[in-house]
Amino acid sequence: MTDEYRASPAPGPIRCPACRIEHLYEPPSLPCPCGAQLRVPLLRGGVPVQVRFRSWEDSWLSMRCPHCGRSDQWPQPEFTCNCGATVRLPVDRAPRPAGTGPAGTPYPGRAGVRPHTTAIVPSASADPLPGASGSARVLRPPFRPQPVRGAQDAVLTAARYLQWLGFDDLEVTEGQDSGSVTLLGGRMVARVDTWEEPTDVREVECLWLETLHSEQVAAAMFALAGFSRQAVVRGEQLLVALFTLDEAGIPQPANGAAEALMATGWTS
Repeated sequence: MTDEYRASPAPGPIRCPACRIEHLYEPPSLPCPCGAQLRVPLLRGGVPVQVRFRSWEDSWLSMRCPHCGRSDQWPQPEFTCNCGATVRLPVDRAPRPAGTGPAGTPYPGRAGVRPHTTAIVPSASADPLPGASGSARVLRPPFRPQPVRGAQDAVLTAARYLQWLGFDDLEVTEGQDSGSVTLLGGRMVARVDTWEEPTDVREVECLWLETLHSEQVAAAMFALAGFSRQAVVRGEQLLVALFTLDEAGIPQPANGAAEALMATGWTS
């Protein structure tokens, strides 16, 4: 059975079943080929579980876009806690009548009805920000993730994701530290951190310094272990897009600059 994207409850505290630490989690935005940005609906009051044994079948679910009716496979919503546990969130799988959107409304295309959903269709007529193209965003195919099992997979995923966003002239350079790799392009400088500890504020500031030579260069950072709270705050202040890489290969935005980069191709 194919489930359907619907509006998720407002993000609330989620307790890790392994260490009992609370986290705030929001499902990542997923692009449908029709141009809609979708979020998998979480089950209100559902109990998160620790993933101890991963299989390919259990890591994916089939969901239907409420805008175009297309069914596709998407990663299960999950995150990695600071204690090292992978936590999977329960999905709202309440059935809907076939061919209808939430509350039984028909899919768009008849009478211009747009169902209530967290999906946002990019506007091709909107004025694009530097380095972005409205029509390109609408026609952009979905990003196809691949599992991240180590540092090399993380670098490859970050490069593929930035290319998917339109930064297609990237070159890989080794960082000064063995746990980081830099991706350089004409409009982007990005760093991939593969440390076992969350990336700190100093790393974010060092990356930002590399963009001072040009106002047309955006900055992005990808981390396997996430970011410290200070790093997230500083990244927002400096407009450095921060992404956490999960095992499914979906870069998850950690701040507003990352969400802006996903939506417009720029961080402001």
